[in-house]
Amino acid sequence: MRNSSTESLVIFIVICTLLIVLLISFVTFIVYRYQQKQNAYFKNLEELKIVHANEMLQSQLEIQEQTFENISREIHDNIGQKLTLAKLHLNTLNISDKSKAAIQLNDSVSIISEAINDLSDISRSMSSEIILNNGFIKGLEFEVSQLNKSCLYQVNLVVTGDPVFLNSQKELVLFRIIQEALNNIVKHAAAQVIQVHLHYDKSLLTLQIGDDGKGIANEQGNKPSTGIANMNRRASMLDGSFAMESVLGKGTTIIIKIPLYEKQ
Repeated sequence: MRNSSTESLVIFIVICTLLIVLLISFVTFIVYRYQQKQNAYFKNLEELKIVHANEMLQSQLEIQEQTFENISREIHDNIGQKLTLAKLHLNTLNISDKSKAAIQLNDSVSIISEAINDLSDISRSMSSEIILNNGFIKGLEFEVSQLNKSCLYQVNLVVTGDPVFLNSQKELVLFRIIQEALNNIVKHAAAQVIQVHLHYDKSLLTLQIGDDGKGIANEQGNKPSTGIANMNRRASMLDGSFAMESVLGKGTTIIIKIPLYEKQ
């Protein structure tokens, strides 16, 4: 009976080891894909410069750069911690205490499974393909779900009216505006609840992004932050308007209005 329990434990350890090897292979694949996409991106950079206006291109580059930065941070802060914890469980395994060892092994398998799921999400967000392939709203839903997964914020996305598909470059710029707003909230607002509302009218898209954070002081003579200036500039690129309402201690709301159709 004892030999049977020991054999089962050994088999369990072997399975965990194989899972870790699989996870390492998966990480290697993700890094390889990242390098492939980056190399292909820079190879096509000159063609993009010819096809698109300089500001549109700059926005796309910034989306790519921000995505790579988010991937790097997620691997370091989230997946790295999970793998370290799984390694700790396996390193402190005491085979003589079978019940405790079984619990540690089960915990390790659970942690590794979570890390694999996180890597799967990261692979989906490696570039702006989620926007190009699935559209602006689907990309935004994925971005919101990633923030909600952190359990640090409650992010609510509401879409009203009849959504209109825009050309891919416009959708990328819109996505970058929202991404910039969300990053500003995460970095500076100390908020808990974030509201994102898209309303499609007959000829106008109204985008509102609000939070319940600490607000922004409106001091005369101060230039707007880089993030706010970038959002304003990008809204202008789409022939739209940008406005911001903020109350100290009550939060900030950004309102952007973009025409859905080009002026004749």
